Amino acid sequence: MRPDRSNKINRFALGLLIAALAACDSASNVKQDNADDIHLQLGVRYLNMNKLELARDNLLLAVKRNSGNTQAHNALAFLYEKLNQPDKAKDHYETALSLTPDDLGVKNNFGRFLCEHGEVDEGMELLSEASSNPLNDRQWLALTNAGRCQLGAGNRQQAETYFRQALQLNKAYAPALSEMQKIAYQNGDFWAAKGFLQRYLNVAAHTPETLWLAAQTERVIGNKELAKEYKRLLLEKFPLSNEAKKIAGLKDF
Repeated sequence: MRPDRSNKINRFALGLLIAALAACDSASNVKQDNADDIHLQLGVRYLNMNKLELARDNLLLAVKRNSGNTQAHNALAFLYEKLNQPDKAKDHYETALSLTPDDLGVKNNFGRFLCEHGEVDEGMELLSEASSNPLNDRQWLALTNAGRCQLGAGNRQQAETYFRQALQLNKAYAPALSEMQKIAYQNGDFWAAKGFLQRYLNVAAHTPETLWLAAQTERVIGNKELAKEYKRLLLEKFPLSNEAKKIAGLKDF
């Protein structure tokens, strides 16, 4: 996984994982012995707090109590991604998928993981299954991951198609909007890049990348004062980012 994108991707993947667990917390599950589910929920909560050791302890307990707990394996796989242990992550994703082959959340997560580790064909197969399934009420997540997979493979035009499809289903999905800001800028469509940024800022906060692209966009358009303001925000909010280091070295702002 490339370092400059891992935090962004993991943040939204974790959001999907939490949403999936919340959806499973139904009245039918309350009747079951929930010891393993409690450890699962605690593990995901600690993941969200970035308390990775506590997350691991609870998720391993969940699996120990119930080795057939698909979501515990899914969460463990995501945890091992954060711990930079891809072999263990892949093992748990494979286990989760073998336990519940039709789980759309697992397909989405595992497909994203495979793409990020160079297995594009295998990853795209899972993401296509997740994004095309009419039972998936979050198809835009898999479509966005498919777009990122195509970007990683150097297929910008195909990536754009996936991002636009995601935005047709959810016009306020921040990851797809930020990717479209970047693609529009790379295509030389600077006013479109500006528009995608405005839509993005209606639902999410700036990242180093959105500020870098915004500054470059305004500079090309000729809005020098706004370009300088974006540069100031980038240096102020994200002084240690690669984007801040790049922009600090530019003399024509």
